[in-house]
Amino acid sequence: MERSPEEVLRRMLELLEAKDMDGIAGMWAPDGTAAFPFAEAGAPTRLDGREAVRGYLSGYTDVYDVTGVPAMRVHRTGDPETVVAEYSAEGRTVRTGAPYRMDYITVVTVRDGFITEFRDYWSPVQAARAGGGLEALRKGLGA
Repeated sequence: MERSPEEVLRRMLELLEAKDMDGIAGMWAPDGTAAFPFAEAGAPTRLDGREAVRGYLSGYTDVYDVTGVPAMRVHRTGDPETVVAEYSAEGRTVRTGAPYRMDYITVVTVRDGFITEFRDYWSPVQAARAGGGLEALRKGLGA
């Protein structure tokens, strides 16, 4: 049975908590995309294809230890293959041990059980603050 976009997103977040980045990448269609419109300072704004997603995620657990997704609200759209989700992830940053909490808005499109489009809106300032990289972000912005 094929999973709905909401079920696919929930499964992806379960895999995130389980630190299974390869499993997450496997949820992408071979030509699926991931976009990060708010990314800054050298972070990618778009990934094309499953293998690009896999490469992007390969070092994620060395940076963030996500331990939970305490809140999620899913909005259905006029397209049954697409949902918009508001959620929070929390845990700690591996390098500093500091608490990590990020709020996201994500738009997910799923066809034939695979993610074909993933747009993830998050704060680069909050990510840099959590990871101890505010100075690098500032330099990357030319500020």
